[in-house]
Amino acid sequence: MTAVEACSCSCSAAHPADGFRRDWTVPEAAALLGRPFSDLIHEAQTIHRQYFDPNRVQLSQLLSIKTGGCPEDCKYCPQSARYDTELEADKLMEIEAVLREARAAKENGATRFCMGAAWRSPKERDLDKVCAMVEGVKGLGLETCVTLGMLDAAQARRLKAAGLDYYNHNIDTAPEFYGEIISTRTFADRLDTLGHVRAAGLNVCCGGIVGMGEGREHRAGMLIALANMPKHPESVPINMLVQVEGTPLFGEDALDPFEFVRTIAAARIMMPASLVRLSAGREAMSDELQALCFLAGANSIFYGEKLLTTPNPAEGRDARLFARLGVEPL
Repeated sequence: MTAVEACSCSCSAAHPADGFRRDWTVPEAAALLGRPFSDLIHEAQTIHRQYFDPNRVQLSQLLSIKTGGCPEDCKYCPQSARYDTELEADKLMEIEAVLREARAAKENGATRFCMGAAWRSPKERDLDKVCAMVEGVKGLGLETCVTLGMLDAAQARRLKAAGLDYYNHNIDTAPEFYGEIISTRTFADRLDTLGHVRAAGLNVCCGGIVGMGEGREHRAGMLIALANMPKHPESVPINMLVQVEGTPLFGEDALDPFEFVRTIAAARIMMPASLVRLSAGREAMSDELQALCFLAGANSIFYGEKLLTTPNPAEGRDARLFARLGVEPL
């Protein structure tokens, strides 16, 4: 029996008051990812049932409120101004247009409305408008989430005062692999923003992307970076790379689907009380693969036909899958 197999979330090693481990090591996390598939899924589902109803999935909807023209060089991103992806840059949306989308999302069953802007960091005049969007969406009775790039402490406090519930800022990958994917900001820059978000009293939505050419040890490193944070992210989106022609990662070998499910299961085991979101890449996933992800502990999805700039399953397909699985919105 390995160290990971011997240790469940009730292990006494390095547990803060909430009872969750924050001392994972790469060998432990890699061993977890490498366990026999049935054993891994069983443990993940057992832990999942301790914290969540296994037949409920939280629905979020994501809207790009400012598309394209980003100065960063993230190799996966079609919104980077450095790559020729035929994506046209748009200005920041008007507030009422955003609220129309939010109302429609609520009518379709979403409980959280997420707004994303392709910036390195927001300018103050833009933040004024985003804060008004947050206030309006919050007034509709929806949870609010934004992703705007890097924030300083004052900007995080402004968003909190506007009623923001969650701030999304993914770490993307393991610290050791990060430089292979992005050069225009550091891993430490991402942690600084997350620190400002936490200090402002906001919930954290933070996960990463798999299928970017990383190895299993890098997926382990990404999960460790999340699970060893002083407080686990309340939401952990796990994204499968969506390959877009014109980006440097276009043509990358596809990740083994079982490896993706393993990553979901390990995230559930390492962060038991977090919402684990099945995020980008669902449009290309079979219903059977998505069902395995739910079995492995995923309990949140982005709902709607578009994720920022890439396709997402049509709402009707999700509704049919939920009906087949006996799953209801959380």
